[in-house]
Amino acid sequence: MRYFLAIALLLSLFIATAASAEAAEFQNILKQPVIEITVNLSNSANELKFEPNHLEFQAGKRYRLRLTNPSTQKHYFTAKDFADSIWTQKVEAGNVEIKGAIHELELKPKAEAEWFFVPLKLGTYSLRCPIVGHTEAGMTGEIVISAEQ
Repeated sequence: MRYFLAIALLLSLFIATAASAEAAEFQNILKQPVIEITVNLSNSANELKFEPNHLEFQAGKRYRLRLTNPSTQKHYFTAKDFADSIWTQKVEAGNVEIKGAIHELELKPKAEAEWFFVPLKLGTYSLRCPIVGHTEAGMTGEIVISAEQ
């Protein structure tokens, strides 16, 4: 019985040490300066495109993705697989702060939002505006998450 108790205590100590190390690493990530990237959903001429339509992020870095919609119609920033591959700290829009899993953002005309996140999973992900006709007209893009350099 003592043998099992000793193993249980050692295992508990190992788990606690690993959790403490992960928490410390996570705190270090949150202390990083944020890297800001701006994406326009359309433009003042109401063209159906993301500007830029190719985004690159590095895993483990902290980002502020500033989304603006300068057009006179609403647009979506939809990239579900990308959203599943990041840790979202928060989304800020107006005087509202949203936390938790985010899969798409809808921006009304002239709206702005900021998405704070840390990429976790490497890969290439598609971006689109799912409003009928917008994807077909070219409102698409690509998001790449690469290894930290």
